[in-house]
Amino acid sequence: MAALETFLRGRDREPVALSVPPAMILDMLYDDLVRALTDPDFELDVQASDLSGLSAEELGELLPAVQRVTVDAPTPMWRVSSVIRHAAEGREPRFTPDACRRMFEALVAKSGDREGSAVNATPGVDALLRCTGPWPELSGPARGLTGVLLEQKQLPHPYTLLTVAGLAGDEPLRAVAERLGEDRGAIAMDAIDVVVTAFTPAERAVLAQVDTLNTYFSPDAVPDVWQNLADIPAYVTFTRRALEAAADRIAAIQSGEIPYWADKAFTAREVDVLGQAARVALLRDEPWLPGVFDRLVPGTAVAPTAAKTVPSQALLYELVRAARDFPTPELVTAIRTARSVTRHGGVPKQLDKLLKKVEAALAQRTDVALRQPRRGFGDDGVLRREVGGGYAAVVTVAETVELTWEKDGRPLRSVPAPVRRDHADLVKELRDLVKRTDNQLATLARALEGGLAVDAVHPYGWWRTELAGHPLARSVARRLIWEVETAPGTWQAVLPVTDDLPDAPDGASVRLWHPIRADAETVRAWRDRLVDGEIQQPFKQAFREIYRLTPAEEETRFHSNRFAAHLVHYRRMFALFRARGWTSRLLGPWDGGDGDAAVRTLIAAEWRVCFSHVLVDWTEEQDLVASTDRVCFEHRVDGQWRQSPLAEVPPPVFSEAMRDVDLFVGVTSIAADPDWTAEGPARAYWERAGFADLTETAEARRDALQRILPRLKIADRCTLDGRFLVVRGDLRTYRIHLGSANILMEPDHSYLCIVPARGKAGGRVFLPFEDDRLTLILSKAFLLAADTEISDASIRAQIDGGV
Repeated sequence: MAALETFLRGRDREPVALSVPPAMILDMLYDDLVRALTDPDFELDVQASDLSGLSAEELGELLPAVQRVTVDAPTPMWRVSSVIRHAAEGREPRFTPDACRRMFEALVAKSGDREGSAVNATPGVDALLRCTGPWPELSGPARGLTGVLLEQKQLPHPYTLLTVAGLAGDEPLRAVAERLGEDRGAIAMDAIDVVVTAFTPAERAVLAQVDTLNTYFSPDAVPDVWQNLADIPAYVTFTRRALEAAADRIAAIQSGEIPYWADKAFTAREVDVLGQAARVALLRDEPWLPGVFDRLVPGTAVAPTAAKTVPSQALLYELVRAARDFPTPELVTAIRTARSVTRHGGVPKQLDKLLKKVEAALAQRTDVALRQPRRGFGDDGVLRREVGGGYAAVVTVAETVELTWEKDGRPLRSVPAPVRRDHADLVKELRDLVKRTDNQLATLARALEGGLAVDAVHPYGWWRTELAGHPLARSVARRLIWEVETAPGTWQAVLPVTDDLPDAPDGASVRLWHPIRADAETVRAWRDRLVDGEIQQPFKQAFREIYRLTPAEEETRFHSNRFAAHLVHYRRMFALFRARGWTSRLLGPWDGGDGDAAVRTLIAAEWRVCFSHVLVDWTEEQDLVASTDRVCFEHRVDGQWRQSPLAEVPPPVFSEAMRDVDLFVGVTSIAADPDWTAEGPARAYWERAGFADLTETAEARRDALQRILPRLKIADRCTLDGRFLVVRGDLRTYRIHLGSANILMEPDHSYLCIVPARGKAGGRVFLPFEDDRLTLILSKAFLLAADTEISDASIRAQIDGGV
């Protein structure tokens, strides 16, 4: 209301009393907007915020007139048209049939005013998709628009062009189809033929939406167009034909039937068409798709010769991007196979980068992520292959996947020489099976962990057979704590590796236990059970850090400063963003490269978390240092992201998101870098943060150490004192910080720099979860407990210097 009053005062009108109905003010505004778009002498001072009260239909009535305004129009007219365009962004204007007709007429008129310039027909097709009634008769303006589009040297969006040509009549449609088919490849030509012969005009308009999608980047939410296409029977039939044709072509290249040319297996247009077909088939989770991908994806990644090239990098990466949008475990496996067979030097690195996004997305697609093939394993998790001569291969799935060999039932230490000589292909096949199965189980663990934020629930009967009882999946599922709803609202926690499963109907609900829903005593009990039974979980669950809203965050309401003002190694943090499924622009010494907010989308694109960070001046040679800033959350409302009060964020979403941010800071902080030598403010931060109070991650590490220490051979030399592990050596006593792993030496609290070689901490030490920092702390503890045996001259010099 205030914005509208400001607008009216700007029009030299009398101030409007608050009793005047807002609808009347909006009518006055609408009339002035129409006049400003058509009268070059009429000036209107209006902002996009003033237009927020206009309805979707009123915006639709204005946009055809906006289309007639060109860049060389009078400045007042051009300014108002820009304001209306801005106001329409993020909204979905609706068009009456008459507005649709005027939109097409405006596009034709605009093409005449801009002779030689490119014409964009997308606004016309968008208007039809949001038409409030039957489509008007458009053959006249559509014929004129088609003629203009065909005259352009570079044809515009192909499906949009076909949609417009179809409105013009059969003859223009055939002419466009013939022109589009020139030198674009058989698969692309097949797509055009389907659109021309099997699509209705409305279905062509739906397909035209893919013309403007940029599949190179991860969208905040997957566009609805894919689901709309998945509802068109003719297109669904085409997806299978296109992808099978691509697989057949790759097979022919690999066999030598088709001559091989590096990166020439498919045209650029065919790559686009196949990427679109793959997304729809993946969305529908077609049962025939895994077999096609098993042939297509690896074959696209390796030359049929010894050359270090590939038939089509473009298609390979486009299929991986399709997997990012609609991942399935089978396609992830096919991509990993492609990575293992390629000889191209740059492909593995690129696939690794993309796979991180794919696996993060798979964790969110819980309806398919937990689907597990058996790969020929028996119910006992064992696959046995007889080789002959008394030899046999045995692949066993327990906590890990192991390949062993036997001779007449007796285990052998390695592959027997006769088998290696006479059955090399079998050895390679079985080793590949071990890798595939390992990858499968790692993907399953990642998907299950991703379900913690989603609070995913499964039918008990399905879970019993497909996870807890599956010959492969059970190695992961049985070491996790689950909750079964044995009665409405009553959940019973169970650890299948040690507990009997509860008696509950197949339709009962089962979900992963999360410590944020449990009290402290229950969490302690589960942690004790894991350590006492030496059960290492596939990921942190019982020892999982939990993050609850703090009083400071309740006060700031919309953002958290819990992890702000830390200095971090930027490149390491950027790599972690990708590994954990966050998206962020790469920062650096270029325009716009000074800061960004990393974003992760959660719970079916309903929530997202934003973590701000900026580059700072304190850098070492060949290094970039960033400073962390606030964390905030956004909720999708009516298709738009709205910043949400922290108190309204679901506790599992808040906890899991803050856990990621804690990881980013804890792992990449310069405070954890024993080699940091820069002076100035960065050094002051290093000294302060390197021994600061413990974060939730470090507190979980302390809790684990409290249980582990009594089991160690150095137990009598170790004690926990607040945020430090105190180790008594023969020469000195050492205080290892449980967050940074930095070391202070008593009695003067001098700093001890140790950069240990990576490896196991003092031999085999049971850890209830994998934690590189905990392993590092233990390795330092074992080293310092026997400080008289240290032979490293640098370390001994530091120790002896204060003795």
